[in-house]
Amino acid sequence: MFDYLIVGAGFAGSVLAERLASQAGKKVLIVDIRNHIGGNAYDHYNEEGILVHKYGPHIFHTNSRPVFEYLSQFTEWRPYEHRVLASVDGQLVPIPINLDTINKLYSLNLTAFEVDQFFASVAEPKEQIRTSEDVVVSKVGRELYEKFFRNYTRKQWGMDPSELDRSVTARVPTRTNRDDRYFTDTYQAMPLHGYTRMFERMLSHPNIKIMLNTDYRDVINLIPYNEMIYTGPIDLFFNYCYGKLPYRSLEFKHETLNKPVHQSAPVVNYPNEHLYTRITEFKYLTGQEHPKTSVVYEYPQAEGDPYYPVPRPENAELYKQYKALADALPNVHFVGRLATYKYYNMDQVVAQALTVFNALQEQEAQAARFAPDRQLVTAESN
Repeated sequence: MFDYLIVGAGFAGSVLAERLASQAGKKVLIVDIRNHIGGNAYDHYNEEGILVHKYGPHIFHTNSRPVFEYLSQFTEWRPYEHRVLASVDGQLVPIPINLDTINKLYSLNLTAFEVDQFFASVAEPKEQIRTSEDVVVSKVGRELYEKFFRNYTRKQWGMDPSELDRSVTARVPTRTNRDDRYFTDTYQAMPLHGYTRMFERMLSHPNIKIMLNTDYRDVINLIPYNEMIYTGPIDLFFNYCYGKLPYRSLEFKHETLNKPVHQSAPVVNYPNEHLYTRITEFKYLTGQEHPKTSVVYEYPQAEGDPYYPVPRPENAELYKQYKALADALPNVHFVGRLATYKYYNMDQVVAQALTVFNALQEQEAQAARFAPDRQLVTAESN
């Protein structure tokens, strides 16, 4: 008998498995349909011995000290600050847009104060910021929106930014200084020996059993358990009874090149040319030294593994219907990006999983506190 059946061995499932096993003494079974642990953060050494991320680049960054300290139990870290260039007008310029981006793009020599004035002069103020187009145009104007954002978003989401919730482009800031880091979080680092090694250590507790290459629906009636933690797509759990929740997917094309370096930045975005959105070169991320290098091209697509929930009001309403069903199940806990139909960074998933663990502990403590009262009532009634 298992105390918990956990569906999915990504961040949400693995963190909860580790906490339940090590801190609460629970017996846990993790089931994953893939042939590996780690979810989309899975990395491995390719045929040339280069460490690559199978499902595209996963860059760890967080402002949460508890999250960073929690993961630090299972990995050493390599300090890493991510940088991205965008191919625009035949040049490679920093993204997010900063002072150097504007000066290089327009052959100017503006100061930080002057570039602030420049943005103000080209911005198109909006009374209400509803869409992703509104976010960008209100900050940097129509021309920069067209150069950097519109076509990239169309490729990534299969929709124009004017059709998407403001949250999509609000994630990318605009800077008036020369800070070319993609993120500004307090903690920015990569697991020194890779994500998979970190997950292996996280799941090494003797109370944790793992079944890979397994659809949980094939074994759910064969394995006794008390409660379930579900991290897969919520609409799949309920057999799409209200219809499918829309997701965007990605196709990854990995390539190993017979040279030590391929591009001048870890990631180069291609907003306007090519069918792919970006190229990532992994050795920048991992710090690995190797005579060859490995890159991945990302091609967004409508079908395939679900990666990005599509943020539109009608999709949020459909999710609410599924959430109502989920809330009515007392012994099934829905955790993670797919189960809550929300785009989370890795650190946010870890934080959510830790919060759920604390809530489960509190529920158990409350049940234990009330148990003596119930026993007393039963004794008196006899």
